[in-house]
Amino acid sequence: MKNLTLTLTALATVVAGAATLTAQASSHREAPFITTAPKVDGTDFYMFRSYESGRDGYITLIANYLPLQDSYGGPNYFTLDPSALYEIHIDNNGDAVEDITFQFRASTELKGFPLMVGAPGEQKSVAVPLANIGGISAGDQSALNVVETYTVNVVRGDRRSGTRQAVTMASGGSSTFSKPTDNIGNKSILDYPALAAANIHMVTIPGCGMPAKVFVGQRREGFVVNLGETFDLVNIAAPAVALNPNARSLEQNTIGDKNVTSLALEVPISCLTNGSEPVIGGWTTASLRQGRVLNPTPQRQDTLSASPDSNIGSALQGGAWTQVSRLGSPLVNEVVIGLPDKDLFNASEPKDDAQFADYVTHPTLPELLEILFGGAGVTAPDAFPRGDLVAAFLTGVGSVNQPANVVGAEMLRLNTALPATAAGAQNDLGALQCFVNGELTLTNPGCDPAGFPNGRRPIDDVVDIALRAAMGELLPPSVDPRPASQASRNFGYTDGALPNPADYKTVFPYLEDPIPGSPTEAALAAAVN
Repeated sequence: MKNLTLTLTALATVVAGAATLTAQASSHREAPFITTAPKVDGTDFYMFRSYESGRDGYITLIANYLPLQDSYGGPNYFTLDPSALYEIHIDNNGDAVEDITFQFRASTELKGFPLMVGAPGEQKSVAVPLANIGGISAGDQSALNVVETYTVNVVRGDRRSGTRQAVTMASGGSSTFSKPTDNIGNKSILDYPALAAANIHMVTIPGCGMPAKVFVGQRREGFVVNLGETFDLVNIAAPAVALNPNARSLEQNTIGDKNVTSLALEVPISCLTNGSEPVIGGWTTASLRQGRVLNPTPQRQDTLSASPDSNIGSALQGGAWTQVSRLGSPLVNEVVIGLPDKDLFNASEPKDDAQFADYVTHPTLPELLEILFGGAGVTAPDAFPRGDLVAAFLTGVGSVNQPANVVGAEMLRLNTALPATAAGAQNDLGALQCFVNGELTLTNPGCDPAGFPNGRRPIDDVVDIALRAAMGELLPPSVDPRPASQASRNFGYTDGALPNPADYKTVFPYLEDPIPGSPTEAALAAAVN
């Protein structure tokens, strides 16, 4: 980090006024190893000042896992991994080390419901193959064959050796929380919104004088991206507004029919900040036990509970926790970190991010875009090292979301002192609209400083923001003096997939209820007729 500090000092004049992250979007199957363990694959991390009415004094944290869920993915659907440790980390003094960690552990209980099958007098009790044997509602979940619960601990200090205390129900004091089953379909679950709402829990966080909220469960995928075409060498008909005025609405959100599993917390601002420092950094990780041995004769699980570390089923696990997934700012590992280092990045901690500095100061994505679209006039910024990306990727942006005593490290940073923007007034281009020629201009039309890269809200179109930043839209003219017609930095790069405000809730947990695995009987009848 000493070398990185020297680099940042040398870049100080370049860094001033820069305001975004390297080319990013969401995190799905981003590294070779994590493709083998989807239950611990972090997909998105959101951190923003709550904009639900009456909740302005709170910060919402959402860590999404288990990507690209098809709503009809039965019979097992998408349970969390009881052998995994899911975490949300907060750095509240800028030193690139966690100060507060929320640890989530899941448990799965198999009820083993049987049916009596056979001729009278010769019947046998045989276990059913389904996750439920009848209708499920907020008031009656007795037909569930697979029941998930979870616990949350708060750790202050080092994530492994710090002080660990249980988060408990605000009423009754229980430390075990219910998780709604996935949205099997509208015959099994007629009113999923009510079921989900019944599983939003008011909780007490030790050391926090005000109650908080927690929810863990399936949500509709909130990230918007033209995923297939983007990774097919940006196979997009009009990748910039300058090339086609309608470019930003020409393509489809190709993952709009997917679900995801969310770990969501709403915490009072005062419980996350440190003294007079309003800026917090956040990221999520998932870890597995270091050792795993496959069981050649998996134990029958009738009425057995797969609690954390219970070692029943197909594998026996043990040893120290080993981090296998990491996500702060979106799509860093997909399009910033080079292929040889993707697994290493997922296993690393922010305090060690100096080893990845070249990927930020000399990013490859702009050069690839110039190769792909040079014939249309697209040119990559010729301003190395990329101080604008160093600022936002590693330190936060001065006067926006940079801590006073910052150590360069990759994470999502949020200035908790900036007020939330009401849902109806949010700009999906976020804080990008607050900069003119690389200078912060809060009076610029559409300026929304409460959005990405100052934290991240569900509505923020991080793909478009990041593409434009990577191509140099926020470089000051003193660094890249070429006019826009030559530098192409103001082409308005886009993947063409637009977020729709109607697809998000305006209350906790903000992401929409998941898509059901099948429609209602009325909808089926209408389709037939």
